[in-house]
Amino acid sequence: MKNPTRQADRHVDAVLAALDVLDCFLSVLSMTTKQLIDRTGFTRNRVMRLTGTLLHKGYLIQDEELSTYRPGPKIGLLNKEFEPRHGIALLARPILKQIAMKTGEFASMYIREGLERVVLVREEGTQAVRYTVAEGQRLELHTGASGKVLLAYAPKEVLEALLSSSSLVRRTPQTITDPAELQRELEKIRRQGFAESTGERVADAGAVATPVFDSKGDLVGTLSITGPVSRFTQKTRKSYIKIASDAAIKLSEQLGWRRERAKKAAIHTIR
Repeated sequence: MKNPTRQADRHVDAVLAALDVLDCFLSVLSMTTKQLIDRTGFTRNRVMRLTGTLLHKGYLIQDEELSTYRPGPKIGLLNKEFEPRHGIALLARPILKQIAMKTGEFASMYIREGLERVVLVREEGTQAVRYTVAEGQRLELHTGASGKVLLAYAPKEVLEALLSSSSLVRRTPQTITDPAELQRELEKIRRQGFAESTGERVADAGAVATPVFDSKGDLVGTLSITGPVSRFTQKTRKSYIKIASDAAIKLSEQLGWRRERAKKAAIHTIR
């Protein structure tokens, strides 16, 4: 009987070896088999097996005339998915840190994936009692200020899919589960350029959120400020909306958004 641990180790070794081959292309665009052998220290037979597998999966392409390999289309696709998020996260983190320091509350940026929202970046507040979620955590779209902003500016088919999937789960008595009421709320958010929530997902949590746009005027995410309901008074809410709005404008402009060129929506400065 095969030892499952040793079998798993062999799988890991194979993946590491394939990644070693791909690492060879970090500084050189194309390489011959001999160059890959010299760089990795692998035998010719092993390099041929690895490159054959990577060719088959699209991570390498081969120029048969020159007998060289170079990164394939799958690498480009992975980078296409990684780069926008990575770049946005790098830009958003210092902005969220400023929000957290200024308000003392939890600051976060969400993006939409399908019918869910995902925490892209977050910064802890300075208050002893504070709301928090983890980066990468997935939450509903119809609950909370951030979810509603993402839903308000999402393509029409996203809302239709959400309403037809029976996904309007009631998390608290304040959760909006009536489709007509939800659509009215989303229209309001688009008109005013921000969203508010009180106890919609967590009973004692309040939040405000504002949209972030790219150079084409498309929504890329939302910035939010969240904390205990007891600290979200009418006065602080107004202040937090202004802070979140200014921060969203700053991040959007860093992503190439310009107010005068925005076609689909606008970020409103709250005075």
